[in-house]
Amino acid sequence: MASLKKLRDHIDRLDQSLLRFLNQRGRLVETIGQLKQKNGRSVFVPSREKSLLQRLKRLNRGPLSSQAVQDVFNEIVHACRSLQKKLRISFLGPEATFTHQAALKSFGHQAALVSAHSIADVFSEVEKGRADYGVVPIENSTEGVVNHTLDMFIESNLSICAEMELPIWHYLLGREAEYRRKGGVRALFSHYQALAQCRQWVEAHLPELRIVETASTSEAARMAARTPHAVAIASRLAADLYGLDVLASRIEDATHNYTRFLVIGSAEPRRTGRDKTSIMFSVKDRVGALHDILVPFKKHHLNMTKIESRPTRQRAWEYIFFVDFLGHRSDARVQKALQGLERSCAFLKILGSYPRTE
Repeated sequence: MASLKKLRDHIDRLDQSLLRFLNQRGRLVETIGQLKQKNGRSVFVPSREKSLLQRLKRLNRGPLSSQAVQDVFNEIVHACRSLQKKLRISFLGPEATFTHQAALKSFGHQAALVSAHSIADVFSEVEKGRADYGVVPIENSTEGVVNHTLDMFIESNLSICAEMELPIWHYLLGREAEYRRKGGVRALFSHYQALAQCRQWVEAHLPELRIVETASTSEAARMAARTPHAVAIASRLAADLYGLDVLASRIEDATHNYTRFLVIGSAEPRRTGRDKTSIMFSVKDRVGALHDILVPFKKHHLNMTKIESRPTRQRAWEYIFFVDFLGHRSDARVQKALQGLERSCAFLKILGSYPRTE
């Protein structure tokens, strides 16, 4: 049996080979970046990145898990992409929010992540060219759609470039000594959505605390760090950022609690074969209008995954509908369905076709 030293020496040689191959990959990526720059093409290609990760997971024979392979190569892709261009990403902040974590997962630590105060500010930063892309929340699996994001698409010309889902795990943060002392905690800082997602746990364990709503989970952690006898509901990342103790983990009421995020930009990605398309439209006010807009999806065998309505804010009881369905706008079936849909709509706008999450 090989000695421990021999095994470690073998690992060291493998690590040197890995480093050499990674830098070879980096040089190839730099060359590709020069070609992209010459042709005016984007360095962020979610369809290519997704197909790369899927292929590597199919080829994986272990002992590394598929998730581990994806995590490792995500970081490699992010680092290599930064050799082509250091992207500037606007996200709904501040740091340590779940949108910040989504931006990190999509673009990595190599990108310049810039916090924005509102969803409208994220859209504005990208529209004015001060950011290459933006990351915004669109819906939560338990609390529903984020209406501010839907509303921004009504006026904006930006496209949806990618989507991602993030598991939302909430933590109770504070100071261990205060929390363990009877009567040592008096206030709970929380964003209203985080509180709603942890309502049962809070009522069972902290029913006597004064609730203070904050603009974000990160702000809740910051306020708890500055306020004596206070705790917060926030992310694990916020505990590290503000120097707080994790007092309780995974306090969300729903076991499967996810938030879907969108990457927005000016360029739409190419077709992958496993895509989703988002559209918005308003219908003419007549009997059977809503039925008529559903017919083209059924006729052309398109799977609708979401439909939401929002008031137009122009006239009472007029609505704009937002729909997600599987397929790419370049697909023949999709084009025929959109042509049929357009005949029943007052207006129709395609928000983007992009690789769908698995």
